[in-house]
Amino acid sequence: MDEARILVEKLAVKMLASGSWVATAESCTGGNIAHQITLVPGSSAWFRGGVVSYTNQVKMNVLGVPEELIERYTEVSHQVAEAMAEGARRAAGADFAVSTTGIAGPTGATATDPVGTVYIGVSTPSKVASKRVVFGTDRQHNIERFTIAALEMLLANV
Repeated sequence: MDEARILVEKLAVKMLASGSWVATAESCTGGNIAHQITLVPGSSAWFRGGVVSYTNQVKMNVLGVPEELIERYTEVSHQVAEAMAEGARRAAGADFAVSTTGIAGPTGATATDPVGTVYIGVSTPSKVASKRVVFGTDRQHNIERFTIAALEMLLANV
């Protein structure tokens, strides 16, 4: 994951220069974003921590995602990605947070979201944003691409 390492190193520079903190909330990436961040020496100076919220119960109970959002939009949605990012930022006392929720595969596709779909949320002191990206059907490749896409979106918003 050389691409992820480069992105994390760029993120580190920005966080250290501004004295800011980052947190993560991950579902379909299973902690891979946090893992990539902690591979970089010195990340403890700007990374607060992360939550692997693989189930809706953890999304609701730990990150504070309203059950109504999950019921109305499903856990794989812009709304839940944004709520996850906000919840992680709040819980960790961070300035920025990134979240992922999606379908890594090989199963789980829906009529609107095929395997390889990820919703990425970012929460900053001034806004919350999300985007949907669709990759392929290979689970490992999807997790890697989801991680890179999330890091890119986070970098674009710090």
